[in-house]
Amino acid sequence: MTTHFLSKLCCPFDKSDLHLQVFTEKEPDLIHEGLLACPTCNRLYPIIHGVPIMIPDNYREAQLEQPFFVKWESQLSLEAKEKAT
Repeated sequence: MTTHFLSKLCCPFDKSDLHLQVFTEKEPDLIHEGLLACPTCNRLYPIIHGVPIMIPDNYREAQLEQPFFVKWESQLSLEAKEKAT
């Protein structure tokens, strides 16, 4: 996902701007793994292999996202840690 693409995204639930935390980049401005967070509704959207996971809550599978949060736990902000658990 490019940082330019991020400017076109908003929270699918409340249309708020998202905060970005980048963990790895393939090259400058090409996000490979990171986290998008909505400050309004407190939802977290992981970016896995360059793809932001922004599907409705009832279709998300925690067991598929959990390895991502475990892998990056030491780099998550305190607020994101609380939301991920």
